Amino acid sequence: MENTLTPEALLAGVRRARLVAIVRGTDGQAAGRAALAAMEEGFKYVEIALTTPGALTAISQVRAAAPAGCFVGAGTVLTKQDAENVESAGGQFVVTPSLAPSIEAAAGRGIAVLAGALTPSEAFEAMNRGATAVKLFPASIGGPGYLKALRDPFPDIPFIAVGGVGLDEAAGYWGAGAIAVGLGSPLFGDAGSGGDLAPMRGRARRFVALAAEYNGRAAEDLR
Repeated sequence: MENTLTPEALLAGVRRARLVAIVRGTDGQAAGRAALAAMEEGFKYVEIALTTPGALTAISQVRAAAPAGCFVGAGTVLTKQDAENVESAGGQFVVTPSLAPSIEAAAGRGIAVLAGALTPSEAFEAMNRGATAVKLFPASIGGPGYLKALRDPFPDIPFIAVGGVGLDEAAGYWGAGAIAVGLGSPLFGDAGSGGDLAPMRGRARRFVALAAEYNGRAAEDLR
């Protein structure tokens, strides 16, 4: 299955959407259903963590069933073999929690990479290795103020804030310069392990509405 999502397209799309969904659970089938439910509620970019049993099968199934304009990737991608497995399964982007060997492996294959980093040195190194954007993780350690301080010397690095980001925190990170926020348990709860999808769908709609509202205010400010 050809990957039509280039790193440039992912970066532009994530900037517009401001949201990336992160499914991690104990059941691949449940994770896949949760990923598709998030897409149906307006999320364009959803990753399924490889720590989820059956994640690769779930990624293949979600890719086949995803609504138009929605993309599925893999999280916790650590090794070269992980990157190759994700590509074979139809994953369209990869996400790492750290400066893992998978960054170069995926970037070398033309796959967009959201690379995990926390410190200034790690953020710089992630981009040097071919990352499309830096996943600031765990963002909650320093909050929006830390992100703003990081962006002072690195204004051109696109940061996505992940870890401890909920409805009450998202706008603070966008205001500090994050192009997007990554949402795991604050969005999915236990849906990736077979929990009820209805509450998750409600949270998804609220996140999508919040991003749209923020983008609307930002557009007004530019006029």
